[in-house]
Amino acid sequence: MKKGLESGACSLTTPGNLVESNPDSKSSNGASAKDMLSSSGELENVQLKPSREAPRKKLCGYLNKLGIKGPIKTWKSRWFFYDENKCHLLYYRTAQDVNPLGSIDLSSASFDCKVENGEGVFEIRTPSRVFTLKAISNQAMMYWLQQLQMRRWEFCNAQSRFPVGSSQFLNEPLAEQQQLHFLPLVKTPTEAVGLKAASLPAPQTSTALQNISLKHPWTEIQIEPRLNWVRKARWMNSGFPGFPEELTRERNPMDKVSVLQQQTLTLTEEVKSQKELVKLLHKALEAAQQEKRVSSMYLTAAEDKDRLELVRHKVRQIADLTSRLEALEQEKKELEQILTLRDSHIKELKEHVQLLMEKNHAKQEVIMALTEQMAQEQSDPLQEANTITVETLYKQQEEIEHLKDDIEAYKTQNQFLNSEIHQVTRLWTSVAENEKALLMKCACLQAQNCQMESKYLTVLRKLQEAVPGLPSSHAELVRNLIQEALQWDVKEKAEEGFNLNPVSEYDEYGFMTVPEYEVEDWKLLAKIQALEIKSNNLRSQEVVEKPLRDRWNSVGELSPSAELKSLIRSGIPVEHRQRVWRWIVSWRCGHRSDLYLRLLRQSKSTEHPACRQIELDLPRTLTNNKHFSSPTSQLIPKLRRVLLAFSWHNPAIGYCQGLNRLAAVALLVLEDEESAFWCLVHIVENLMPADYYSDTLITSQVDQRVFKDFLSEKLPRLMAHFEHYRIDVSLITFNWFLVAFVDSLVSDILLRVWDAFLYEGTKVIFRYALAIFKYNEEEILRIHDSVEIYQYLRFFTRMITDGRKLMNIAFNDLNPFPMKLLKNRRLMHREELEAELCELEQIKAAYVKERAEQGPQDLKEVVSEEEEEI
Repeated sequence: MKKGLESGACSLTTPGNLVESNPDSKSSNGASAKDMLSSSGELENVQLKPSREAPRKKLCGYLNKLGIKGPIKTWKSRWFFYDENKCHLLYYRTAQDVNPLGSIDLSSASFDCKVENGEGVFEIRTPSRVFTLKAISNQAMMYWLQQLQMRRWEFCNAQSRFPVGSSQFLNEPLAEQQQLHFLPLVKTPTEAVGLKAASLPAPQTSTALQNISLKHPWTEIQIEPRLNWVRKARWMNSGFPGFPEELTRERNPMDKVSVLQQQTLTLTEEVKSQKELVKLLHKALEAAQQEKRVSSMYLTAAEDKDRLELVRHKVRQIADLTSRLEALEQEKKELEQILTLRDSHIKELKEHVQLLMEKNHAKQEVIMALTEQMAQEQSDPLQEANTITVETLYKQQEEIEHLKDDIEAYKTQNQFLNSEIHQVTRLWTSVAENEKALLMKCACLQAQNCQMESKYLTVLRKLQEAVPGLPSSHAELVRNLIQEALQWDVKEKAEEGFNLNPVSEYDEYGFMTVPEYEVEDWKLLAKIQALEIKSNNLRSQEVVEKPLRDRWNSVGELSPSAELKSLIRSGIPVEHRQRVWRWIVSWRCGHRSDLYLRLLRQSKSTEHPACRQIELDLPRTLTNNKHFSSPTSQLIPKLRRVLLAFSWHNPAIGYCQGLNRLAAVALLVLEDEESAFWCLVHIVENLMPADYYSDTLITSQVDQRVFKDFLSEKLPRLMAHFEHYRIDVSLITFNWFLVAFVDSLVSDILLRVWDAFLYEGTKVIFRYALAIFKYNEEEILRIHDSVEIYQYLRFFTRMITDGRKLMNIAFNDLNPFPMKLLKNRRLMHREELEAELCELEQIKAAYVKERAEQGPQDLKEVVSEEEEEI
């Protein structure tokens, strides 16, 4: 049972204070508040043992609570007591009652006071109800509000469920901040709050029923005018004591009136501005309270289902707002049409008004002439118009006094609402930081879970390799475990219901996160790789990705610089990639707006020789991307037009297998086909050397020789291993260079490679190609069979999951990597290759000449096997 003053036992110190004592004491259980309260003389004799800390005052006292029954609203006196354990404000009929009538939960409540409601009236807004209370004075009201604010603040800090990540300002004393920035602390009104108030009878206040006529119950008796007449009589008898000094100095009554009117206007404007400010503060307070309420509900949800229901409720609210927005857009269009019609009508009216104004101007001139004539005829002005009665002056002075009182009241209300908004905002910030800490913890746990799943799948793969040597029952168990592991994604989607970082089937650009393979071993490898990528992304999200995204958000207009180069090497976030790629292409190429359209018209009018080969390659483009996997995909026609336009733009190349994949990646990121066309032009004509995509692919072959040189210099052990087992790496790397790793690396790493490749050029491809071998060097060195090495090299790029590690190897571990050395190596190997090709042409010509000298062979002498059988 809760008592009127506190829920547990209490001990007394001074007549005005209540102090907590041992809550385990059973001596006061079941006792009423009356038993604990005695006369003031008895309380003075109570002695307590000295304590080191000053006892904390209990918050209790009488307040009037607004009760609503049907159409009648009445104020009822209630005894209120604050329960520190639960942060509840209990209210009783009297201080002597044992059972409370109800309670108000302050932990998620906000406080408000409005001047319009009357003296001492304030509100406590909870998520479920609004309580209207009234103190005996404004001082008592402000004391209650400040004390409730501080108790709520202390409870929220003490009962914080997630102390990690709390801000530094949460530990600052709230009372000191309120004294510095908002209202000073109000002194305790002992006649209205505390022990003395409990020993006094409940205060009686006028209710709404006292001003209601019994004959006409819906009509209030007007008392205020009578009081106004009394005030006016006193004011008139006092010789106008309240007038400003400038009015007493003025002799002319008209001057006094003008001064009073000017003051009235000034004060009226000030009151209006204060009211507007209070309205804005009310809106900000309600928004902050709503945000806090939603966050509290989300954090206090016991199960994931409850949190999911909150999220779904938010989604439904968003859908509702979207539909309302569409309806408003439609209404806006209709209003714009009506406005256009009205504008034309107003224009016609203005012309008509102009004519009327001209007529009116002529009439005004006549009136002015007649007025001047009448003024001359009148000799004495009317003195009655210049006189002002004492009653008028009194009304103006009284109105000024009321306006001054309103201004002071609004200033006080403004200061309190500022403190309330400040505290609610700090509480909301604390909840947001706790939520952020929980999300980070959840991300770490998910990353650990992904790593555990990856290790489990790796063990299954090793067991799968050993299946032929296992007993049949064990082999069947391994196969069942593998099938179950491959179906985990489906089970997670059906069972989990809520996931902070779900692994979707496709990424932002439509690439499959887990590629589909027919070989079961490769399926396991794809699943392992997807789990490793998810784990790395979760771990680097807050540490690496968020600071990088913040740096990109601060970048304004793009311009070439070392800082931008470093940013691009680190990777461009998805939301900035399209803008940066467009800028790079326009900076290096320069668009000609009409060229692409002319090339499209030319491709429609004349069929290009490469058209057939393009049609054959379209279905084979990026088959692991949902935007190209079907012949009916929307990007297939765009890709066809881009490739045809390029074949007409560059007749020397026309079309080469591999260009389709370059253009497809450009389309996925840039979306606009003309921008993708210029990106393809930038790659082929600016980044890649000449003859890279020619019929002979001579420059591509040169780069393979240059790459082998770099591989021998940067990774000598690995190159010696390849030479020992006669491995030709160009069989693997030739396609890397031709299509810039498309279909070789996972999409996330591939696009980061392309970010730097578009900005810096082909040197980036050499860096990443070497980094890929460096990343897997130890694994390759452990393989001692040429066939197994080739099999590993076929898919080892797909096993790279840590893009950050690969980037550090490419741009840090492989330094120095000067562009001048690359150019010199290319020049040297091109001369060697051209000499070899020239020698090959000579051998070919000699062979043709020799065959020509031998003459045609007599076919008649050649007898077939069938003729011999006959």
